[in-house]
Amino acid sequence: MANREHVPVMLGRIVELLSPALAAPGSVLVDGTLGLAGHTEALLRACPEVHVVGIDRDPMALERAEERLAPHRDRVTLVEAVYDELPEVLERLGRPRVQGVLLDLGLSSLQIDRTERGFAYAVDAPLDMRMDGTQALTAAVVVNTYEARELSRVLRVYGEERFADRIARAVVTERQREPFTTSARLVQTLTTAIPAATRRTGGHPAKRTFQALRIEVNRELSALEGVLPAAVSALAVGGRLAVLAYHSLEDRMVKRVLAAASSDTAPHHLPVVPEWLKPELRLLTRGAEKPDADEIATNPRSASARLRAAERTKEAAA
Repeated sequence: MANREHVPVMLGRIVELLSPALAAPGSVLVDGTLGLAGHTEALLRACPEVHVVGIDRDPMALERAEERLAPHRDRVTLVEAVYDELPEVLERLGRPRVQGVLLDLGLSSLQIDRTERGFAYAVDAPLDMRMDGTQALTAAVVVNTYEARELSRVLRVYGEERFADRIARAVVTERQREPFTTSARLVQTLTTAIPAATRRTGGHPAKRTFQALRIEVNRELSALEGVLPAAVSALAVGGRLAVLAYHSLEDRMVKRVLAAASSDTAPHHLPVVPEWLKPELRLLTRGAEKPDADEIATNPRSASARLRAAERTKEAAA
């Protein structure tokens, strides 16, 4: 069932980029966003020597991944954790250095298609949006308890919503009448708050708000901010990192970290860059790569994907 539901984004390119680092016996790949394990399954098939450490915060995803990866169970270790816990996970497993790290930052089909999870704005569902169902913070808590100023900040920063103030005021006014419990009423409220001319262009009017709520509930950007330098540090020389981002906030963070680590730190006047000032990483992609038209036609959810990858060329300076 997982195979029919889940279409891994840019699968062939991910395998092409990571496989060269995973060919040697004893190589280790960390899939920090395991989801339904489509990328991991393909890499296990392409790289018979690799052992995969699969991390996900969603117990349901781990159950489904375990089922899917059963033919390779002796080469897979599954861990329930948030990906910014990468250093602690590797320490517990006694794997201080790895040959590959994959981060697919998008929602999995499991989360999108399960309406009770509340991630989709197109159907009426509980305002949940938790990737980890044990945590207290839900989208309902955010929309029903955040002050207008804080709610506006969340929508503006995480959703890049230019009508954040108007939406926040409308939500606060409407929740005083009755608390929000499901998505349909929230969608109606924020749609009404957005000018009619704007609603006719630019996609669904709920898209940015729902993105912002999801990021806030799951602290996605703070987790990403933590995992990116940790992933670079975990790579052995010759190891490779690949990251799939799906909105500009994520992609800018990935770009910034990879650009810094792939640039030397020597003063501009030096005629020769000393070894200890040379870059730690070599970029493997020219800018952010995008899915081709055929993939987008087959899997419309891939349309916003942006792929960046890099290879560690030397150890970090002491």
